[in-house]
Amino acid sequence: MPYKFTFDLTVVPKRFFRELALVVDSRRLHRKTGRALRRLVDKFKLSEIVGLDISSLLLVLEDLVDIYIKNLAYREDFIKARKKVLFLPHCARKYIDYRCKAEFDPDVPTYRCGRCSDDCQINQATRIAGELGYDVYVVPGGSCIPNIIKRFGYDGVVGVACGEEIKLASTHLDKEGIPAQAVPLLKNGCSNTQFDLQSLEKTLKFHGEHCVSSSEVNFC
Repeated sequence: MPYKFTFDLTVVPKRFFRELALVVDSRRLHRKTGRALRRLVDKFKLSEIVGLDISSLLLVLEDLVDIYIKNLAYREDFIKARKKVLFLPHCARKYIDYRCKAEFDPDVPTYRCGRCSDDCQINQATRIAGELGYDVYVVPGGSCIPNIIKRFGYDGVVGVACGEEIKLASTHLDKEGIPAQAVPLLKNGCSNTQFDLQSLEKTLKFHGEHCVSSSEVNFC
């Protein structure tokens, strides 16, 4: 279920996300999430920057915190997975009309990236993940993900989506015992959504020798 509002966190200073990560790592958010987030929001005047009311903004940020913590909790199990997959949202394509040369495969279902635009995040993410040995699916929605995982036998998942979609997918993956890492969208909507490519690449590169540390993991 998507948010009932749109947001764009790409305009937020990187320093905000670094401070948020430090607060989470210090465990100061435990039982005091709302107050800690509100202080950071006020400090950076985030509501004015993003153009969202406080309640909507806090909802998005609380989801980011939950995703961050869950990523840390499942990282070691994810590293041990042998067959990993990356799911990308089709709404992050540079174009969603005839200019996009991706071909849709209804049998999976997935879009097959046509590599038509060098500055398209889907193109860039597909290339990076492919070089690291991941199978990549550009999916039209989260409902098809469970069937793809079961059909091809994946035991480790990386997913890019909005916070609400990540929570829904997480419920299924927890039930199936499949460790996952999530990269949240920083800009949502029906098209031209955005995520942090550097954060995704860092997540994709986790391997057996990696340890979990706050210096390696950021919100964006």
